[in-house]
Amino acid sequence: MTSTALPDAEVALGHLADKMRGGIAHDAKLIGIYSGGAWLAERLSRMLDGEHPVGYIDVSFYRDDYAQKGLRARPETTTLPFGVLGSRIVLVDDVLYTGRSVRAAINELFDYGRPESIELAVLIDRGGRELPIEATYVGARLTVARALSIVLQRRGDGNLELSVEDSESAADA
Repeated sequence: MTSTALPDAEVALGHLADKMRGGIAHDAKLIGIYSGGAWLAERLSRMLDGEHPVGYIDVSFYRDDYAQKGLRARPETTTLPFGVLGSRIVLVDDVLYTGRSVRAAINELFDYGRPESIELAVLIDRGGRELPIEATYVGARLTVARALSIVLQRRGDGNLELSVEDSESAADA
């Protein structure tokens, strides 16, 4: 199934927070990409030193594969309770794969203004990039077959867990 053991999501989140503590700007705003990135941004805002307001972005209408995949079953509302213009932004996503969701998020962000800087924090980097996008902060690296998707889920107690699913059955791989 995987070439590496599936990491514990909570442990990977701890590693991600540790890496961010060493480099994130004290006034950086966290923007989580729905849905897994939104959960992570909420958790990271409490784990990091300083004030890091949290916003949420749904890239459904900005994806370059929208015509092929269509709209997600439950699109969310982009909510940015702060200005983007001149801000230091950290985009947060659960799994970095092709880079297309991140590209879509950056395109959408610029509709709200030009940030001073954008960094990327991801729980899992699975490689396989189709665009020249790299994360600044990575919780864990994992390689899985192209036909599989890494899925982040939030349990009832709020803890996170990872699973590997067939790409056909995974939502928005």
